[in-house]
Amino acid sequence: MSESTRIEKDSMGEMPVPADALYGASTARAVANFPIAHEPVPAAVIHAFGHLKAACAAANLELGRLDATRAAAIIDAAGEVAQGKHDAHFPVDIYQTGSGTSTNMNGNEVIANLANQKLGFGLSAKNNPDAVHPNDHVNAGQSSNDTFPTGMHIAGALAIENDLKPALDRLRDGLQAKADAWDKIVKIGRTHLMDATPIRVGQVFAGYARQAEHARHRAGFAFEGMRQNLEIGGTAVGTGINTHPDFAAKVCAALKERTGIDFEEAEQHAEAQAAKDCFVQSHACLKTIAVSLTKIANDIRHLGSGPRCGIGELSLPAIQPGSSIMPGKVNPVICESAMQVACRVVGNDATVTMAGMGGVGSIFELNVAMPVMIDAFLESVKLLANVSNVFVDKLLEGLVVNEDRCAELNEQSLMTITALAPEVGYDKCSALAKQAHKEGKTIKELVGELKLMAPERLAELMDYDAMTRPS
Repeated sequence: MSESTRIEKDSMGEMPVPADALYGASTARAVANFPIAHEPVPAAVIHAFGHLKAACAAANLELGRLDATRAAAIIDAAGEVAQGKHDAHFPVDIYQTGSGTSTNMNGNEVIANLANQKLGFGLSAKNNPDAVHPNDHVNAGQSSNDTFPTGMHIAGALAIENDLKPALDRLRDGLQAKADAWDKIVKIGRTHLMDATPIRVGQVFAGYARQAEHARHRAGFAFEGMRQNLEIGGTAVGTGINTHPDFAAKVCAALKERTGIDFEEAEQHAEAQAAKDCFVQSHACLKTIAVSLTKIANDIRHLGSGPRCGIGELSLPAIQPGSSIMPGKVNPVICESAMQVACRVVGNDATVTMAGMGGVGSIFELNVAMPVMIDAFLESVKLLANVSNVFVDKLLEGLVVNEDRCAELNEQSLMTITALAPEVGYDKCSALAKQAHKEGKTIKELVGELKLMAPERLAELMDYDAMTRPS
């Protein structure tokens, strides 16, 4: 934007605005008031506002609240905002008024000016009787108190549907492919970080795949929280003042046509605008997905520890040097990346929870911590989606099982004696395990030397694969 300015007016008086800015005085005032993070509201929210304002114009046209000329110009302009063509004209900081009024007015002003340009007017034409006015026309039948939270729902739903769900599908399928490929490889199990009975590598990865499947379901549950309970139509405090009783239903229908998502109006607008419990609950699902991802990533990095002095049952793909001082070192960087994402998502969950709490964000008829709530929410969705894709591309596709190492550790484990307990007895097996450990022998070696059973029976009971398949 140019450094020259023009003078705009709002209800508080005159305000200098960059000469080529599509926004007006209200936006410029907000930019001056909130130099906090120097980070604008996420672009996904702005694009959602484009969809919403276009849907509102279509509804108002159908209800006779807006003439066809203005409605068409608004819908066209809002569509460009939805496509991200004017993101540079949405500079308002995340840490602004808690209702998102500044962002709503930013959208109203940009869309009004774009619409007026399409109608042959210049910037600052809002007071022309034939022009589009940001409040009277773009914001008709609306309030910041119902548009910003509705924009939150639209942005959240689109991000989950378009980014997170497909990424979790890939993660689940990638893990299940490994489970299928490695189902005949037996490794030693571990509980409490100590040796346990054998388990097939395929069983381990099938467990991870099931976690990813649950994560996918949780993403769907979070999506439902975004798809439902839209506040549009509640206007200022949930009563619907200054709007048509059919407005919200028509907006939701128009949004479905634009996005393909079947959005639903809130059944109780007073609840929807006063509280953000649905966001708290939906983000809790995102937090649980992060917890699942941490479990998978942490297990894989430990199973790949080594390459010579660790567990070493897995070989992780070497994708970059691991040390600036130790030549040849390679680290489990993708696992570490995933675990750091989980740290951020858990932190974001605390933010969303606090923002939704009574006395902090939700006070009387309105939540006043919405911008930070949607910023945290969308960051969690983005990080989880991106790291899931990276996990598949940079880790799972090149992950290898070290079968010889798995076989070696099966032989060395003392806990394989568990298979003998039904015939030899728990106490006797416990003593044998301690003796084998003291003498540095395997269970097979010690039991064979002591001739506690026929060699054929010992071989049958010490079949590691059979230990993983209940008979």
